[in-house]
Amino acid sequence: MSSPKVIFGFHAVGVRLKSAPASVIEVYFDPSRRDARMRQFVHRAQEAGARLIESDGVRLARLAGSHGHQGVAARVHPIELARSLDDLLDELEAAGKVPLLLVLDGVTDPHNLGACLRVADGAGAHAVIAPKDNAAGINATVAKVASGAAETMPYFMVTNLARTLTELQERNIWCVGTSDDAPGTVYDADLDRPLALVLGAEGTGMRQLTRKRCDELVSIPMAGAVESLNVSVASGVCLYEAMRQRRAAQA
Repeated sequence: MSSPKVIFGFHAVGVRLKSAPASVIEVYFDPSRRDARMRQFVHRAQEAGARLIESDGVRLARLAGSHGHQGVAARVHPIELARSLDDLLDELEAAGKVPLLLVLDGVTDPHNLGACLRVADGAGAHAVIAPKDNAAGINATVAKVASGAAETMPYFMVTNLARTLTELQERNIWCVGTSDDAPGTVYDADLDRPLALVLGAEGTGMRQLTRKRCDELVSIPMAGAVESLNVSVASGVCLYEAMRQRRAAQA
């Protein structure tokens, strides 16, 4: 089994207690917090059979590597998700499911990655993909921002993103990239198909080679003064439009 890791924040620890209580080794909490949220959290941890350890803010900050722990942290065993992207795609094909993937090119901020994982989980995506270089990895900050989605959403960091997109296309997965100068919008595109949505970092966008590998480019309409959206917001717009189209097709 992989080495234990630390997660922190009410959402991240709460989701783990709910979804995989056996993986929780121990829960640390600040007893000086006596508000309703903390009382409810402690009660939930007790119901899950977790070992509770009283800890002050200094110890919690040291455990979490951050002062944004909200008074709670936990040592947990990692949950094993799909071991590889190929394994996941094989499982989806065997189950007759239509892949919905989010591909992030150049997203290095852990807060943005955490938010992208959260919105991908909410929209029913099957995985998030990013390059090994010039991309954020999963850490405690990502886990906190993701509010539990870092524990449930497979995140694959690949050596060569352009080659990975080609391999997805060989599996008949349509790769749709976002670009401000694309002639059509995300609302004009057919997203009710095996799909990989490809987004770049705010400002710089996708790299040219990534852009060239996409089957189609779309834009997100902007009606105000700002020129672009944060990558996690843009991910949400695209993923939920894909969800909307899929549900409409099934109705």
